[in-house]
Amino acid sequence: MTMPVSPIRRLLVANRGEIARRVFRTCRDLGIETVAVFSDADADAPHVAEADHAVRLGGVRPADTYLSVEKIIEAARASGADAVHPGYGFLSENAAFARAVPEAGLTWVGPPAGAVAAMGSKIEAKALMAGAGVPVLPGFVAGPGYSADDLEGDLDAVFTRMSGTASGRAVPLLVKASAGGGGRGMRVVRLTDDLPEAVESARREAASAFGDGTVFVEPLLEGARHIEVQILADGHGTVWALGERECSIQRRHQKVVEETPSPAISPAMRARLLDAAVTAARAIGYVGAGTVEFLVRDETVAFLEMNTRLQVEHPVTECVHGVDLVEWQLRIAEGARLPASPPGPSGHAVEVRLYAEDPARDWLPQSGVLHRFEVPGVDSRFAPVPGGRHGLRLDSGVEDGSEIGVHYDPMLAKVVSYGASRPDAVRRLAAALAGARIHGLVTNRDLLVEVLRHPAFLAGDTHTGFLEEHGLTGPPAPGRERPELVRLSALAAALAGAAANRAAATVQAGLPSGWRNVVSQPQRAAFAEAEISYRITRDGLRAEGFPDTVLVGATPSLVVLETSGVRHRFAVARYDGVTHVDSPLGSVRLTPLARLPEPVEHVLPGSLVAPMPGTVLRVDVKTGETVGAGQVVVVLEAMKMEHRIAAPAPGTVAAVNVTPGRQVEAGAVLAVIEEQT
Repeated sequence: MTMPVSPIRRLLVANRGEIARRVFRTCRDLGIETVAVFSDADADAPHVAEADHAVRLGGVRPADTYLSVEKIIEAARASGADAVHPGYGFLSENAAFARAVPEAGLTWVGPPAGAVAAMGSKIEAKALMAGAGVPVLPGFVAGPGYSADDLEGDLDAVFTRMSGTASGRAVPLLVKASAGGGGRGMRVVRLTDDLPEAVESARREAASAFGDGTVFVEPLLEGARHIEVQILADGHGTVWALGERECSIQRRHQKVVEETPSPAISPAMRARLLDAAVTAARAIGYVGAGTVEFLVRDETVAFLEMNTRLQVEHPVTECVHGVDLVEWQLRIAEGARLPASPPGPSGHAVEVRLYAEDPARDWLPQSGVLHRFEVPGVDSRFAPVPGGRHGLRLDSGVEDGSEIGVHYDPMLAKVVSYGASRPDAVRRLAAALAGARIHGLVTNRDLLVEVLRHPAFLAGDTHTGFLEEHGLTGPPAPGRERPELVRLSALAAALAGAAANRAAATVQAGLPSGWRNVVSQPQRAAFAEAEISYRITRDGLRAEGFPDTVLVGATPSLVVLETSGVRHRFAVARYDGVTHVDSPLGSVRLTPLARLPEPVEHVLPGSLVAPMPGTVLRVDVKTGETVGAGQVVVVLEAMKMEHRIAAPAPGTVAAVNVTPGRQVEAGAVLAVIEEQT
């Protein structure tokens, strides 16, 4: 790698959201000017406002903006940047981009293009690791020109390569994108006949997210832990292995909880993993920050992939090892040498990824306005707590009022807890999440809290199938719901609403909240989640279904209730169409029902509607065609993911209202299925 003579003066970050803000924070500490790039959808995003300079890329689709090598290079030239940091995702593992940046006379803050090409391709990485003696899983590659029809004709050969025999066609299998990660371009196959369609679907998603549709197939090693090693290498031959990270808690192959050190890796196994990671880096002359990932089950170790970039979960390593990985990325790009040995670990750090997604709608990504985003007790943002102290760190791509669109990843933030021990870090993180005020969008917050407080997680008994094993993949089951909390929060919302009405009254404002001429008639408040009936009498609150509840005080934004002798404070926030109630008991989202509802537009029975705004990728049926239950009718793309719209029951296609490439809004009728009678 050719090292620049002069230090970096102005850095362009070829990314968006929280990683752009994270890199900017280090740049401010080092006195480096910053340049943001942004799509039209991100014009008002926080990362744009925080940069010293910003360049519009034009367009909203990733392919037209953050995945456009030409636009990024031109933005660097136009802004006077002398260096480029790729962040993660998008072009961060694109070898052509890694070559184009130095060819344009700019400093590339990343590994050499050759290393990106070799290890950024999971297929080549596996071959290199196998050659170095690192255990790998067998695999089958489906390149860009390999069609589903080709695969159907080669199924015996595919399964022979997987297991050494075509008999039985062993499953499960995993289809993975050769480029990129984050669960995109990945499919689990449990039925052999589903493999061709899984490969095609993964290929389309990978091409959209990473610009490369190559995928490969390998056996799915169930019950294993996902362990990765953070490496950092300079251009002078020094390679650090900064411990391992446990990333086993995953939903649909997307990491949601990460920690270091792993609660289950023995010192001997740790030494094996770190040595393998260093060997991998040296084998390709690696320079910069990267991650080598493994599956570990008992004493079995299998290489997964190498990520030639900074990882989303890098903050836990920064906390435990006391390093700024972005700073070292920049200094290494300037030609600096690493010390001979890395700093040792201290304490324990856990990170969770907070996503805007709805568990009641199969974790569908959410879009809209994030009215409020507040995590209590945060000690530091985008950096470890000063002085190496234990505490809470927040890396977010959003602020109050941020608009969450449909074009990009729905991750809102990473919340990181660093403590003297694993129990300390986990307890602090769970409490912070439970007490967070997140208004306007449905998130995975409750799932994260439930995982952190689950006995199996606390015991360190984790693996990649943790959520499935413990029934945490869907909305709360009946035993996990909190109907009492919902009703009590609805009562608080009703009382706060009455207080707001009295505060806004222009006549008789001195009357108590909820006062009525006919004292026998109660006040009523209707929410989709609960209906509340109460009266305010000379003796206080009389609420139906709340015999032991006393009203201590109520304002438009705060209600204090005493239940069975214990007082609770409820913070109430009202927005258009939604009310949020936060208390130490938990957070509840309520949907007020109008007294006189507006007429609604009804759709025909059997209508398949778009669950969110997106682009029609594929229409798999024609009018008049007979379909079976669960058969895919339309495939949408939104937030860089594919969403399959399937027939709910057997029937006949009565209408198809969309064509590939069309943009649709949430609720748009895509097709109509006349069910069989």
